[in-house]
Parts: sequence; structure tokens; C-alpha cells
Amino acid sequence: MRWTMLDSPIGEFSVATNGDSVCGTHFGPVEHAVTEPVDGVSRQALAELRAYFAGELSEFGVPVTVLRGSEFERAVWREMTRIPYGETLTYGEVARRVGDPGAARAVGVACNRNPIPVIVPCHRIIGAGGKLVGFGGGLDRKIKLLELEARVALQRAWS
Repeated sequence: MRWTMLDSPIGEFSVATNGDSVCGTHFGPVEHAVTEPVDGVSRQALAELRAYFAGELSEFGVPVTVLRGSEFERAVWREMTRIPYGETLTYGEVARRVGDPGAARAVGVACNRNPIPVIVPCHRIIGAGGKLVGFGGGLDRKIKLLELEARVALQRAWS
């Protein structure tokens, strides 16, 4: 696994690739991360992330590989990728969608364990009543990501 670091509007953001796909992202720097892409996948990932942060990309195409997680966590992470750009779901709604309506707290744990945040958009999951609760990258980053997507979605809807 090789890490590449990107400066972004939410601070330093690191991307891990295994040569074939993205297998991790991390808020902040990672030891031994480089600033130039090391392979085609890292080049694609950084280009897509730059476009995303610029409001030009709403769906990632870079391949991802999840190297860990329980069956439930993987189901939650798959469901995250189905949440449309600029929209949100509650933890309870995601729990229902993965077939366990009483597992809202477990969805929160799965969000916290998401190995590929931003690309697998755990920031789109919010608390009941629209509350912004919990985010591994900090609520300030979650707010920035949601604001970016809402602004771009609104601009697109009105164009």
C-alpha cells in the first residue's frame, strides 16, 4: 500500500492505493506519504478528488477495494455509495436499507470505521432530525463536505 497526500479545502488528505485501486483514505498526513502520484490509480484518485473539491465531480469512478470490515459494515459502506450527491440519509434510514431497522447505532460505528471516507461518502449520513453528529474527520470537515455538495447540487438544479 502506498500513500499519496493531497492538499484540499478540508486540509491535508491522504489516499492509499495498492496498484489496482484505492484501499484507504485518511484525514491528515500519513507517514511516508508522497505528494506526487505513484501509479495510474493514485493519479486518477487525486484528479477525481481535486475535481470533487472544485465542485466539478459528483461521482467517483476510481476503483476501490475494501480490505476489511464485517458483512454488516460492508453492507453499510455499499449503501453509502448509493446516497446521491448533495443528499443525506439518517443512520436509521441506512439501517433499514441494509435490512436491520434497529441498527442505527451500528451504522454509526460502521461510518466511523469506513476505510475510504469522502470517496465512500459517510459524510452523507446524519442523525435523526437532521442533526450533524459524529464524523471521523471532525464535524467541521463534515459540514464543509455537505455544504460543498449542497451548493453544487443547488447550482446544477438552477442552471
